[in-house]
Amino acid sequence: MSLLLTALIFLAVAAALSAVGMKLYVRPKEAMERVVGGVETEIAPSHPSLALHELIKKIGTLIPQSPKDVTVMQRRLIRAGIKNENALKILYGAKAALAITLPLLMTASIASTTFETGNKLGAIMAAAMAGFFGPNEYVRRKAAKRQHEISRGLPNALDLLVVCVESGLGLDQAVLQVSKELDQAHPEISEEFGFVTLELKAGKRRVEALRNLGERTGVDDLKKLVAVLIQADRFGTGIAQSLRAHADFMRIQARQVAEEKAAKLGVKLIFPIFFCILPSLFAVTVGPVAMKIIRELIPMMNNI
Repeated sequence: MSLLLTALIFLAVAAALSAVGMKLYVRPKEAMERVVGGVETEIAPSHPSLALHELIKKIGTLIPQSPKDVTVMQRRLIRAGIKNENALKILYGAKAALAITLPLLMTASIASTTFETGNKLGAIMAAAMAGFFGPNEYVRRKAAKRQHEISRGLPNALDLLVVCVESGLGLDQAVLQVSKELDQAHPEISEEFGFVTLELKAGKRRVEALRNLGERTGVDDLKKLVAVLIQADRFGTGIAQSLRAHADFMRIQARQVAEEKAAKLGVKLIFPIFFCILPSLFAVTVGPVAMKIIRELIPMMNNI
């Protein structure tokens, strides 16, 4: 009898210890929630835009892609500052969705009109082309705008880079410092210099990181700066002296570009003056004289 009681007590203690172990070790989250008070985590509701985003990405995944076009579009997206890994799929999905949606909307809007059949087909084809090539134009304009912002911020970045190098910093530390200092004033070029710093920390050679900077942005002035830095690093010349000479060259080039635009201004003003200012000037000066001639001289000639 005592042996049976001992076995029952052993089984009860083992079951209790097993239950406690399951709660504390196998499923610790439930035990923690019980101790805290059973706080339930609320699942954030999904926004409709996220569902549309996933749908467009799935459509872009299903579309066959040419390797040549993929390379070109990836380079264009990077130059536009879009570095998401799913950006290319979303772009192709948006092209397919807009190429189908816009013609359907155009068909629904002109179905009840009295236009000719040829005009309706032309409008539908134009909507399809706008939907298919519209995302490409958006990416191109965004890339051009970003390149323009980088070109605007490059002189300030170069001057700051010269100051950092001449104060005793190495080129890598100077690039990092410029990236930090220009974060608010010129975020585009600050971001690109930050990528150079990350590539250097990842173990890439300085020449490769600088070349990637020029290819990634596609800005001619920045490519020239990269070439100057690579040549100075390769031949062992003073980086501060090379940067100072390149900064002087960029100032001269900017002055020449401004003088060129000023010289073209007179030619560009001919067409606005001829089509906008001269007609109003003729209407003010010649108009009253012409009206007086019509009212007085023509009746006199008819009486004669």
